[in-house]
Amino acid sequence: MQKYSSRKDVPEKYKWDLTEYYKDEKDYDDNFNKCLKMVSDLKNYVGCTSDASRLYEFLKKDIETYGLCEDLYVYSFLVNDQELGNSKSMERISKIENLFGEYSKNVSFFSPELLKLDKDKYDKLFKDNSELSEFKDSLDKIYRDKDHVISEREEKIVTDLVTAMDHFSDMSSTMLNSEHDYGKVSVSGEEEKITTTNFRRLMKNSDRKFRQEVREKYNKTLSNYAVSSAQFLDGYVKGNIASSRIHNYKDAWEAKLFNLNMPNEAYEMLVKTTEENLDVLHEYYRVFKESVKLDKLYQYDLYLDASKSNKEYSIEEAQELCLKAISPLGEDYQKLFKKIFEKRYIDYAQYPGKCSGGYSASSIINDSRILMSYNYDLESVSTIIHEGGHNVHHQMVNGNNLAQNREISNLMAEVASLTNECLLSSYLAKNGTSLSEKKAGIDNILGVFVSNLFGAVREGKMEQDFYNYVSNGGSITKDYMNELTRKSLEKYYGKEVELDEYSNNSWMVRSHYYMNYYLYNYAFCISVASYVASEILDGNKDMLKKYMKYLTTGSDVWPIDAFKILDVDLTKKDVYEKAIKYFASLLDEFKSMIEGE
Repeated sequence: MQKYSSRKDVPEKYKWDLTEYYKDEKDYDDNFNKCLKMVSDLKNYVGCTSDASRLYEFLKKDIETYGLCEDLYVYSFLVNDQELGNSKSMERISKIENLFGEYSKNVSFFSPELLKLDKDKYDKLFKDNSELSEFKDSLDKIYRDKDHVISEREEKIVTDLVTAMDHFSDMSSTMLNSEHDYGKVSVSGEEEKITTTNFRRLMKNSDRKFRQEVREKYNKTLSNYAVSSAQFLDGYVKGNIASSRIHNYKDAWEAKLFNLNMPNEAYEMLVKTTEENLDVLHEYYRVFKESVKLDKLYQYDLYLDASKSNKEYSIEEAQELCLKAISPLGEDYQKLFKKIFEKRYIDYAQYPGKCSGGYSASSIINDSRILMSYNYDLESVSTIIHEGGHNVHHQMVNGNNLAQNREISNLMAEVASLTNECLLSSYLAKNGTSLSEKKAGIDNILGVFVSNLFGAVREGKMEQDFYNYVSNGGSITKDYMNELTRKSLEKYYGKEVELDEYSNNSWMVRSHYYMNYYLYNYAFCISVASYVASEILDGNKDMLKKYMKYLTTGSDVWPIDAFKILDVDLTKKDVYEKAIKYFASLLDEFKSMIEGE
């Protein structure tokens, strides 16, 4: 396995190519200055809602300006995540955040102005200028917000608040990924620094004492900064709640539901059905314990591969495996996936100072870029096919929708990535070169379910709990989050997983808590994805056709309606029960493989 001490040691072919965004620093600066002027010009359109032609002109310039701002924003964060703590990159981020803040201020007049129109005057705009029809869906979504739009002056104040609130996430990420010193451990006779990017790899070590050492050093550092971590999260949550109340919502949860046009019944059914079936999760942990041959199962053991596959995949082998796994989706889909590799959309390598985790960052103009920490294992292959699913989905949305309809909800996005993960595991279970690789295929998708269904519901419920706590006058503290985390783990682990003094710390590394109720999206989407993948693998060509249509659906369709393209109603219990039954069937297959060894 190749290791790199810094970014400069990484071969170019394993780095993402960002030149489609900007050729060089001068190109970036030129576009920034161009965008700065365009942002300033938007102020000149105050009063445009009284004239249909003037309104259309504003909307065209607004979406063009937004696209340029977004490209600058995405690029700035991509470069920053390559090497966290770089002062130039941080300065660039600060500049683009300020520019985005200025953009928000300069268009803040628009929603209040539009909503002053009565229904007759609003409808007349589309009669006066037929070209406005291309913006009707986005305008209708603003107009439905009539009870939640505030004055222009108030909107500017809230924009300043939100801009300041965003820094809590940045501070938490920088502290966790760049500033913390987690210590060093000896690996094969060589000293290696513990980082957020190599932590999972180190925790897969077969030596239990080594795993304990890594966990202890890592968590001791986290514990030293638990008070600060709680303060960052408290600031973010309070800012989010304040913004929602200023906009006349009861709380941040009501604002979330309204903005997604999602019924609360869907979330209630998801949590209810999942928690009614925790016995299946407890059985998984029992089987996991048996598979790794341990008398007791601790959290630091959960990073192990239950399949015990030691196979390493080169980056090129991972690429080929992904293309084979997605073949049931057809040649057109494969062609779009190949583009990811051919145009160097992925930043693979891990090294100290690089942002941890994996993501696909996109804009309404350019194809997305994928960040990851490649570990040469099946989990890394899974990350490629997962984030690649986001990339292809983004390509299909951008290629089939007007710019103003290209920002799809995260609630829809995860179906594309998780369907691919289901396909990967199915391919390996059938075509693995050894029993251990076949087991690894099933083990991988079991892990995806544990994380994305059970884990996402557990932590999503925690997020609702601490938001409710703050809404009712409480403050997020280290002790509150530690207790909330422990009770949650006790419920979901049951008697199968032993907790220790560091079990409370997991909330500190959950970046999703700075993403406004994002976690539930994974649970909805793995439920839908497992259904879609199983139907396609069974040869249901009608489902494949519907799925391709789903992948081209833009933001002019609400998520709840987009899922209906796939014959899925998120308020019904059956979609979650099918997902859990699918998980249980995979677990049975995995158990039979263990027994057959």
